[in-house]
Amino acid sequence: MKVTVKHIKGTHFQGEGSSKTITHIDSAVTAGGSGLGSNPMELLLMAIAGCSGMDIVSILDKMQVKPQRFELTVEGERASDHPKVFKDIEVVYKFWGKSLPEDKLRRAVQLSMEKYCSVANMIDKAADLTYRIEVNPE
Repeated sequence: MKVTVKHIKGTHFQGEGSSKTITHIDSAVTAGGSGLGSNPMELLLMAIAGCSGMDIVSILDKMQVKPQRFELTVEGERASDHPKVFKDIEVVYKFWGKSLPEDKLRRAVQLSMEKYCSVANMIDKAADLTYRIEVNPE
């Protein structure tokens, strides 16, 4: 796996992988950037959600469970001193739909977080990574 990240201007960069999709990376305006992209630490949290979310969709499809809506939020608490790594990260899996089998939702999330999601498993070695599930009727 290989990516290329090109400097654009200031703290604005463009990343590109084998998919040829451009990802903008930048600092917030308040941190001296132009705010034209997500910052690297946000991208790390998005990578956890994206990796695990893809697992969940695939696993639930095999279980024939079809939520009406599914989203994840990931919140990280960083150390106050440099390099300001994440100390604690929580992933919240939010499902919407009628009569969703909570046991299957929990099993899908568990399989992703403990076995399949390489990003979460890697991050779990550096930070306290926890998760919870919210099931909403509609």
